[in-house]
Amino acid sequence: MLFGREQFTVKTELGGEVIDKLYAKELVPTPIGEFEKLPEDEKKLRKPYPFNQRTYEAAPGIICDQDVAVPMRDGVVLYADIFRPADSTAKVPVILAWSNYGKRPNEYRPDELKAYTPGVPKGSISDLAKFEAADPEFWVPNGYAVANVDIRGIGYSGGYHEQFGKQDAEDGYDFIEWCAEQPWCNGKVTMAGSSALAISQWHIAAEQPPHLACIAPWEGMSDMYRESLCEGGIPAIQFTNFATAGACGLKGIDDMGGMAERYPLMNGYWADKIPDFSKVVVPAYVTAGWNHFHLRGSVNGWRKIASEQKWLRAHREFEWPDFYSSTYLPELKMFFDRYCKGIRNGWESTPRVRIEVQDRFDESWQVNRPEREFPLARTQYKKLYLNAADASMGLENPAAESEARYDANEGEIVFDHTFKRDTELTGYMKLHAWVEAAGHDDMDLFVTVKKLSRAGVEQPVTIFGGTAPHPGAWGKMRVSHRELDPELSTDYQPVQSHLRDQKLSPGEIVPIDIEINPTSRIWHAGETIRVHIAGRYIREAHWIEPLIWETDNAGEHVFHTGGRFESYLQIPVIPPKYSDDYVFEVDEATHPTHPIF
Repeated sequence: MLFGREQFTVKTELGGEVIDKLYAKELVPTPIGEFEKLPEDEKKLRKPYPFNQRTYEAAPGIICDQDVAVPMRDGVVLYADIFRPADSTAKVPVILAWSNYGKRPNEYRPDELKAYTPGVPKGSISDLAKFEAADPEFWVPNGYAVANVDIRGIGYSGGYHEQFGKQDAEDGYDFIEWCAEQPWCNGKVTMAGSSALAISQWHIAAEQPPHLACIAPWEGMSDMYRESLCEGGIPAIQFTNFATAGACGLKGIDDMGGMAERYPLMNGYWADKIPDFSKVVVPAYVTAGWNHFHLRGSVNGWRKIASEQKWLRAHREFEWPDFYSSTYLPELKMFFDRYCKGIRNGWESTPRVRIEVQDRFDESWQVNRPEREFPLARTQYKKLYLNAADASMGLENPAAESEARYDANEGEIVFDHTFKRDTELTGYMKLHAWVEAAGHDDMDLFVTVKKLSRAGVEQPVTIFGGTAPHPGAWGKMRVSHRELDPELSTDYQPVQSHLRDQKLSPGEIVPIDIEINPTSRIWHAGETIRVHIAGRYIREAHWIEPLIWETDNAGEHVFHTGGRFESYLQIPVIPPKYSDDYVFEVDEATHPTHPIF
């Protein structure tokens, strides 16, 4: 339940199923003057929310059409603020900021919180910007309009607030086509932003609005069940409730946390929140942060979309410092200029894939290394076999069977392997293991792949200027959800189906394959790779993500290794592009010809 607020259901057909779709009451939008006069108890159920239809100068050279009414195909009206050049003759592309965060949050924030974004220096973003969205004070002087939208059910916009899915995507389509018809628009619309503003881009682009020119999803999930509400099958409802607690609207919000409790297995509701990637065909510039929970969705989205022109950049940092940086703002402008204005600026020469190979702390081994694909075609998958007898990993399966036990709620185990030479791991790992729940019928597993120095000290990756430590690549599994989806799974990326529970019987030992999110990291000779396993989520106190999983553990977790219990960590080893004995030969099929000569 969303912080104890009133709930109600609406019967809805999704994917051929009739679902009792659960909604929760939102905070009620209230004019600021009225809000300030309310008793404190009543303020808790309301939110100061301005409404003032006007056109005014928002900043020098920037005018804002405020609270513009935009009708959707079903008659519901959305309200938006449109920032555009003051030159009334200019016809410009539109950057769409589509999320439930409120289109003018800075009007009711105290001065010290205005335009605050974690990891971004104060003053980098103007008060005109919507959270995680394009800043009008940068983009409008560069020849763009920015549309900050209160989407369906948010603010004074009509309807129930639908979190992603088909309805939200259709609204995005309608809004894009409305923008394209405005006299100040050049007929091109794009989308930018991170998190919720990125997630919505997959869905809206899949509707194929004719005037959508390109997209720039800056880290966003592409499967809300597998990547947010039930990663690995373990519920994580509190974060979604936290992220949507401030949603403000007149009717109600699609209560994803409540739906995860009511429908804990995959069904039509959750399938509606997975976009049809085969229908995303516009140019796309996608980013992924190696250390952020949006990682899986970003990489999977880039891999699966049908766009012939798509670019991926994977880096160590979080979305916000990256999106607003002096390095990548101009690069995003270059991408938009190419596809929204038709400027031939050389964007096509940008490598299709760029990766940051992390080392330790705030050090990286390589930055923006160009590649042609992901996963890398030259990947050599190797297995490090677990040995419970001595907590090691080796290149051969131990002949003798052994087991390692730990308290399901408070214990943990590790398996270590020391590399004899420099070893780069880039791509997907998986943990294949034989497990048993002693004293219970289920087990929740949290797996982290760490790096240790030659002195045996853990070496996290740090972000936000070296202040927040992240231990390494991660994966999770509720063992009763161990069944894999044969259509979605590959040898290097096992994907759970989440269609049924398979509880464990006393003494039953079962094989599992845990998907570990992709990474890129270097281990130097003498450094150790460690697989850390526990029944709980473990992060250093200064880690920024406020994530909590609702575990189902009791008794002991038992890992069986060796002999018939072949357990291993599969790793993606990246050899050099060219070996010492490589001899260059011209590829006649791809060799460029020069017809002008």
